[in-house]
Amino acid sequence: MDSIYMKSKLSNQELLLVNSEVEKNSKSTLVAYLLWWFTGFMGGHRYYFGKTGSAVAMTLIFWLTVWFFGLGFIITGIWMLVDVFQISSWLKADQKEQEQAAIQEILMRRDLQNTSDGYSSLHNDEDSNVENVPDSEVSSEESK
Repeated sequence: MDSIYMKSKLSNQELLLVNSEVEKNSKSTLVAYLLWWFTGFMGGHRYYFGKTGSAVAMTLIFWLTVWFFGLGFIITGIWMLVDVFQISSWLKADQKEQEQAAIQEILMRRDLQNTSDGYSSLHNDEDSNVENVPDSEVSSEESK
């Protein structure tokens, strides 16, 4: 579902809650770039973003070919250089994913609450109907 459409269904308080959840659960820009700087040649930043397959490939390429005239460092160094320009798009994608998850959660909770409120009001109405019956009618019905 479109993010803008889903956001339009939320109240201001719910939007604030979405923003706080996104801020709390999103990947850190500082951590991403520090991992890239210090462990980028082995794919540390890729592990952080959940790109495990390519991170393992980067690690293996580096460690298995580093002994052959520094070939592993050259290959992963180029890969690392390309990744520095991709990190910002990965951060935006993560932020959008966290936002979608937070919106979905809020809408789901709202639907559950509305459903349970409807269920409880239905039962309260039935109970109030029983309570509003005069005692004389109840006793006459019981005797039948």
